[in-house]
Amino acid sequence: MLELEQLTRPNIWNLAPYSSARNEYAGREARVFLDANENPYNAPFNRYPDPLQLELKKAIEQAKGVPAENIFLGNGSDEAIDLPFRCFCRPGIDNVVAIEPTYGMYRVCADVNDVEYRPVLLDDDFQIKADKLLAACDANTKLIWLCSPNNPTGNCLRREEILKVIDTFQGIVILDEAYSDFSRERPLRHELLKHPNLVVLNTLSKAWASAAIRLGMAFASEDIIALFNKVKYPYNVNLLTQQQAQRILADRSDVERWVNMILQERSRTMEAFAQLPICQKVLPTDANFFLARVDDAQRTYDYLVDMGIIVRNRTRVQLCRDCLRITIGTRNENTELIGALRRYEP
Repeated sequence: MLELEQLTRPNIWNLAPYSSARNEYAGREARVFLDANENPYNAPFNRYPDPLQLELKKAIEQAKGVPAENIFLGNGSDEAIDLPFRCFCRPGIDNVVAIEPTYGMYRVCADVNDVEYRPVLLDDDFQIKADKLLAACDANTKLIWLCSPNNPTGNCLRREEILKVIDTFQGIVILDEAYSDFSRERPLRHELLKHPNLVVLNTLSKAWASAAIRLGMAFASEDIIALFNKVKYPYNVNLLTQQQAQRILADRSDVERWVNMILQERSRTMEAFAQLPICQKVLPTDANFFLARVDDAQRTYDYLVDMGIIVRNRTRVQLCRDCLRITIGTRNENTELIGALRRYEP
């Protein structure tokens, strides 16, 4: 990769970050806090939270196998998606390359930051070809966006192609592993230190059943993490989120049980869905959802909405015409979905 300074926007590289009151005495003990204009009553909610979430990062280090110094925590994965654009991409000048179809927030953040977004179509098996992605790059391409398991397709991208992109591209490769807990493949976050230009995203929203607390993660080199911490808002992860995240991370047995139940239900639901008269094809998946092609996605979707059952209609997404994306719910929810579709008369 190029030197990080060459990849970073000059104003960001030279930025003097906001110095919060809590950062200034970091590493020393304190009993009386008269520095941050806080109200002295209603503890602990009267105090600003730890701006770098140090205790929480120790818990994530144990759960995810990534050193605390290589972890950035954000207000949902959306913050971790937005920051690379803000750090590395000059508005109106630089561009990013991404697979298509994939998670829509990558394009939204590119548009918000006035950065050209170059989608590269997956093949008929929803797989990438590294050479095709690299051919879409030029001297102003700062980021390549990958998602594995991918959303909305559900499949893992071929590891050898991912690694070829990482090892060849001179900029930053961002790999979103939000759904990796549902896959048998070893997450690439465990190989992070081999790849200084790799940023891996993860979240507590999926396998950890904590979407409401909005905690996203980025794993990267210490230098990239330092850039993210320089640009982020000072107290970006609130106290309640930090506390609940530590509670859920303290007992991983629930998460393992949830994942196992979801995987069992995934197999059962996909098998039943494949037998439906309207089903043309159920696509293989490594996530907690699957993509299925049906006779008329819009009509089927409207019917399910009328029945009070909400799935995702992906028919307007490239390569996903007449496809519905089905999240795996509880056994009763999945049974209700299949039962409703068995009664459906197109």
